[in-house]
Amino acid sequence: MTEAARLAANDEVPVDAPLAVDGVPRGQPVLDRLVALLDLERIEENIYRGVSPKNSTVRVFGGQVAGQALVAAGRTVPAERGVHSLHAYFIRGGDPSVPIVYEVDRIRDGRSFTTRRVVAVQHGKAIFALSASFQVAERGIEHADRMPEVPDPETLPTHGDRMTPELRAKFGAWADRPRPIDVRYVSEPPWLSRETGPRDSRNQVWMRADGKLADDPLLHVCVLAYASDMTLLDGALARHGVYWGTDKVIGASLDHAMWFHRPFRADEWVLYDCESPSASGGRGLATGRFFTRDGALVATVVQEGLLRVID
Repeated sequence: MTEAARLAANDEVPVDAPLAVDGVPRGQPVLDRLVALLDLERIEENIYRGVSPKNSTVRVFGGQVAGQALVAAGRTVPAERGVHSLHAYFIRGGDPSVPIVYEVDRIRDGRSFTTRRVVAVQHGKAIFALSASFQVAERGIEHADRMPEVPDPETLPTHGDRMTPELRAKFGAWADRPRPIDVRYVSEPPWLSRETGPRDSRNQVWMRADGKLADDPLLHVCVLAYASDMTLLDGALARHGVYWGTDKVIGASLDHAMWFHRPFRADEWVLYDCESPSASGGRGLATGRFFTRDGALVATVVQEGLLRVID
């Protein structure tokens, strides 16, 4: 195991790391653990290995396996070719107690585009499959939707600000789990507003990596892919007045697609504007758009998730 992987797996934080008010590590040390988590170990040509943090829940977080798979794909592609899209299926729940092996298939290396397929394997079975396409920089026609008008992120409460003693007691370890991504809800989070019943399915959050990232475009794309699995399906549940952890909901990501339109930095504020146009058959569909603070549309996300609400 590499030193980076060891740190990520053991959730190690320097003794002098800055702490939140309630003693929860935050900021650069926590972000460095995420970067270490994405720094896969090369086992053989086209084969990589990743780990999960010690504080994982019963399943590997979907954003983690998507980010790690994208790292594996990117390690086999020339640096001048940036990711422009990914399409993925979550096949089985990942086991956080054992490493994940990522097998990369070099599908095509063209003059402008490169295609890779990655299969994540645990216990001899595929748990995740990703196809990613990379492209050399080109010029062409340009247009984009405008960013919605929302308050500045600095005016909005942090996750810690919202965690009252009552909520900490209610949500347990989840309330104070170290978070490498700073997420600030534009409107009241669904896990607070659920008491008022169903609401609109639109969900907007500002988010950024909680620290400084290296100037590596692939790293910024992979961190955004990791973050894109956060809050995305919230609107589908909020529309029905239910939420994870407070109601009997069984949920899991089923498939996930992203398109990257323009350059961005994941350690600068981006608005994640999400909504759920449909839910049926025990599944919910969600779409999301990432905007930079100056209004540039930089990525689009579509995901369908398993959403079983038990009476």
